[in-house]
Order: sequence, then C-alpha cells, then structure tokens
Amino acid sequence: MSGVERIAEAFASARANGRRAALMPYLMGGFPDMETSLRIGEAYADGGADLVELGVPFSDPLADGPVIHAAGVEALRNGATVGEILELGQALAARVPVVLMCYANIVYARGFEAFAAALRAHEISGLIVPDLPLEEGPELREACDAHGIALVPLIAPTTPPDRLARICGLARGFVYAVSLVGTTGERGALDAGLADFLRRAGEAAAVPVAVGFGIGTPEQAAAAVDAGGAGVIVGSRLVRAAGEADDPAAEVRTIVAAMAEALCEPSADVVR
Repeated sequence: MSGVERIAEAFASARANGRRAALMPYLMGGFPDMETSLRIGEAYADGGADLVELGVPFSDPLADGPVIHAAGVEALRNGATVGEILELGQALAARVPVVLMCYANIVYARGFEAFAAALRAHEISGLIVPDLPLEEGPELREACDAHGIALVPLIAPTTPPDRLARICGLARGFVYAVSLVGTTGERGALDAGLADFLRRAGEAAAVPVAVGFGIGTPEQAAAAVDAGGAGVIVGSRLVRAAGEADDPAAEVRTIVAAMAEALCEPSADVVR
C-alpha cells in the first residue's frame, strides 16, 4: 500500500468507526528526547489517533509558534538528526500513518528524489513542507508521486481564491487548512470565518481538508469539524503537555483520547 493510499484509508476508517473526522496529533521528533518522543507517539496511537504528524526540528521554523519552536530547539540541542527522526517515523508507522513535517532546506539539502525515496524506505506516508511555494512544488511532487508519498499542501485564510483552487487541485493525501493568520499555538477561539474558508477549500479539493493551528481543546476540535473539517490537527497543546508533565506519554494519551471522543458521532439517542 502506498502512502497516499494509507492516508486515504485512515480518513475513511475514521468515518467508518463513527468518528466525524480523522484525528492527527503533532509530535516534535526528538522532544524531549528520542526515546520519550517514541513513547509519546505510541501514546497518540493508544489514545485514538488516526494519523500522526511528525515534525523534524529545524533552526528557523517560520510557521511554528513559541511552544513548538522551543521544543525543536531542545531536540536539536539534544542531538536529534533527520535520520533518527525518519527511524522514529518508521517505528510509529507500524501503528498509524505518519506524515512528516519539515522545512524546505532539509529537503533541498538531500535532493528531492533521495528524500522521497528515504520517506518510502521508512514507511512514511506523507510530507508537509510549509515554506515550499506552489511554484517550487512540481519537481518535489513528481518525486513524491513516484514513491507513493502524499505531498500535502497548506492553505491559509489569506490565500487568494485562484491560488487556493490551484493548490487544492494539486493536493495529495489531504489539504492542510491553516485556521488562522499567524503561527502555531493555542488560541481562545477559532476564527469566525473558518466555515466559509473550509467550504471554499472543500469545493476545490478532491481530497479531505484537515484543520490545524490554534486547536487546543476537545471543544475546539469539535467546532473545527462542525465548520467542515474532515480532519483535525492538534500540535502546541500536546507539545506543551509533553514538556510540562512528569509522565509525558500518559498525559498526552489522556488529551488525545478526549479529542478523539469529541470527534465521535453523537449517540442515536441524543436529541438534536
């Protein structure tokens, strides 16, 4: 099964199992250390994750807010390498599909073909490159397609309609809809225009649209689905918990389980 197929199956299975959307927790590879990050990823799967977004620590993470940025700095300080992150992804891929998130310099340094081949060799299903412009995407998309890797694009509320249509039309696996203007991080509420944004994205995309950035509570996760999200990505809340807890794996498992429950279909006896 290719990575593209495995991602599609994860979204379909979430629905088949009574969940309104797929749940995708974010994991900073190597934070707080490699061994603990593996336990955290396994706890995500135990808690009900359908997929895992695995971050590669980078020195200049333009899209990351302070919590994830600090986690990446610590991971690098502790010696985390791209090779180790790929091995971590392979270990987690035995449980759930893994989508790698890394910045363009890391991909360019290794070459598109070599990087896509490495993802395939480590059983990683997808790739998110947040600072790769649409115009620079075709060559990497071709390499990913050749290895069955889903190159997942990002769109934002500020993406012009014609550009949004082009990006969504080229998406593989799913579209990553950034729910707000700004970097990652917990917010008090979701953007009021999220439903319209997701409607436009859904009309343009042939793959599911997943919502990320600013989702930190079960209520916000449910609200993102109410607004039209087919997937929910949770990052900073979990990274913060992993950094603060005495037992990071146990703590994040509880949070993920609550998020998963919030995405379940209401019981048949609930009056609506």
